[in-house]
Amino acid sequence: MPTLFGAAAHVVAGDLLAYGTNVPELARRTGDYVDKILKGTKPADLPVEQPTKFDLVINLKTAKALGLTIPPSLLTRADEVIQ
Repeated sequence: MPTLFGAAAHVVAGDLLAYGTNVPELARRTGDYVDKILKGTKPADLPVEQPTKFDLVINLKTAKALGLTIPPSLLTRADEVIQ
């Protein structure tokens, strides 16, 4: 059954697609928050942020096994394509 996950690790393990936040970018932003707090900013004074960078990972091997054709336009937008 075709599935869509939020973590690229699932696609590496054989699932079809993953579309979710870029974890290294989240870690970097978390570090910025910690830095501000350690420098004296009150946590309540910090803005709430939403992720701005997302990754699309496609597993073509799984698509082929399921008999699916991934459109070229989607492949060009993917951050990673697993052959």
